[in-house]
Amino acid sequence: MTKVRQDAWSHEDDLLLAETVLRHIREGSTQLDAFEEVGDRLNRTGAACGFRWNAIVRQKYEQAIQIAKKQRKQKKRAEQRSRVSRPMTQSFPVMETADLTDPTSFTAETPAQQTETPAASSTSSLTLTDVIHFLQHLQNGNTTNSRLDKENTHLKQENARLQKHIGELDQEIEALKSRQKTVEEDYQALVGIMDRARRMVAFQDQDAASAPAFKMDQNGNLEKIAK
Repeated sequence: MTKVRQDAWSHEDDLLLAETVLRHIREGSTQLDAFEEVGDRLNRTGAACGFRWNAIVRQKYEQAIQIAKKQRKQKKRAEQRSRVSRPMTQSFPVMETADLTDPTSFTAETPAQQTETPAASSTSSLTLTDVIHFLQHLQNGNTTNSRLDKENTHLKQENARLQKHIGELDQEIEALKSRQKTVEEDYQALVGIMDRARRMVAFQDQDAASAPAFKMDQNGNLEKIAK
C-alpha cells in the first residue's frame, strides 16, 4: 500500500523518531532502518522521516547522538573482546600435572602445531556472517548518504529558484512604487491646475458683477443703470 500523508508532524511523532534513531545507533544499525521503522509506525515514507530527522529533529539531540555512538563503540569493543577470549581459551586447554620423574610425560610441540593455533583462533573470531553483516551496514550507509545528498541538492536548487523569484518580485515592487510616485505627482499637478482655474473663474465673475452698466436715453445721453 502506498504511503501518502500530508499532515504536520506532532511532538509525539518527533519524539518517536528521535528515540528510534538513537536506539538504532546504539545497536549498531543504520539510520535508514530507523527511518523505515518509524515510517511503518506513522504511515509515512522513509524518505519523509529522514528529511524530518536531518532538517528539524537532529539538531535537538546532538548530545544524545554522541552518547549513543559512544555506547555503540563500547558494545562493539565488548563483543570483540568476547570473541577473542573465547577462541583463546579453547585453543589452550589446561595441562595436566606432569610427572617430573617420568621424562615421557613432556611432549614438545612442533612449529606447525605452534602456528596452527593462532590461525584457528583468528579464523573462529571472524565469521562469514560478520563480514556479510558489515558489508550490509556499509551498503545501507552509502545508500542513505546518497539519498541525503540528492535531497540536499534538490533543496539547494529549490532555494536558488525561490531566491530568484524573490528578486523578481522585489524588482516588480520597485517598479510599482515608481509608477505610484509618478501618478501622485500628476494628481497633485492636476489639483493645482483645477484650483487655479477655479480661482480665475471666481475672479472673472466678481469683476463682471462689479462693472457698471449704462443705457442711452431718447436724447442720446448715457444713463447708468442701478443694480
